[in-house]
Amino acid sequence: MRAIVVQQPGSIELVHRPEPAAPEPGWVAIDITHVGICGTDYHIFEGKHPYLNYPRVIGHELSGVVAADAAGWQKGARIIVNPYIACGQCHACLRGKPNCCMQIGVLGVHRDGGLCERINVPAQNLIAADGLEQAEAATVEFLAIGAHAVRRSGIGAADRALVVGAGPIGLGAALFARLRGAEVHLLDASAERLAMVADRFGFDGIHTVAEGPEALMQATQGDGFDVVFDATGSVRAMQASFRYVAHGGTMVLVGVVPDDIIFNDAEFHKREMSLLGSRNATSEDFSAVVSALASGAIDYRKLITHTTTLEGLPESIAAWAADRSQVIKAMVSVAG
Repeated sequence: MRAIVVQQPGSIELVHRPEPAAPEPGWVAIDITHVGICGTDYHIFEGKHPYLNYPRVIGHELSGVVAADAAGWQKGARIIVNPYIACGQCHACLRGKPNCCMQIGVLGVHRDGGLCERINVPAQNLIAADGLEQAEAATVEFLAIGAHAVRRSGIGAADRALVVGAGPIGLGAALFARLRGAEVHLLDASAERLAMVADRFGFDGIHTVAEGPEALMQATQGDGFDVVFDATGSVRAMQASFRYVAHGGTMVLVGVVPDDIIFNDAEFHKREMSLLGSRNATSEDFSAVVSALASGAIDYRKLITHTTTLEGLPESIAAWAADRSQVIKAMVSVAG
């Protein structure tokens, strides 16, 4: 079968390798149809991922069809893959948080992913894609990360939200915060990206980093934002985001870095701020995204800005990684 392998940083190839063996009990063989390209995939290609062994088949935003009857799934069923394979036995799993599994194995990161023609997946990691197109189904995973962050925040219609970082994850958080009725503002360093996002989706406020913190706070009459979601993966941006949280507000760190995050304790206590981390997503979040897409509350066609095939990906990903200012979501078609 065909597969995309990052051999080492900067080296990505289309290779041919044997199909996986018949799935073990409780697992299902999936013929992959579409794969979304994620920031993690760019980081792996660029050699910036801190927890990865090369070579690696990348890809974890996956849709496909069941290849053969197994574990309660029928051949031909259209599915979405939850790529977070949990052990089911650790402290986090037993407390209903498999997204925080202590031995988690993420497809395309800790183990080979789905940028290939067939992959075996635990049956419990499959979600029915009923009512969705196959390319649409491959947007569910990244939107679920934003939906999870929004659910964690407890945001509601009376709240004003700031999403820092207008990439795909930040955009997902912004869309689901808006679905909860919140007033939603976006902050990003790229005026070009913000203009594209505003044209496609429209939000209550669009702000560039160059405007400065004072201008941003003026948009709230100096009160700040009830919920701030940071989806940048930048230490500097994450630390700066604390200043935008209103008294009594909440800071949600969606992006992750391997560094220490420093904030002023007096300001933190004065505002009685809540600080939350948000990791991956759960089946509840996947279901919420499927419902939002199926109902038309989110139009997936506005999310996909670039497309390619398995054969075209090695050349395309290098170009996208070099300049992502006009890329929201790149989608790879595997079939054919």
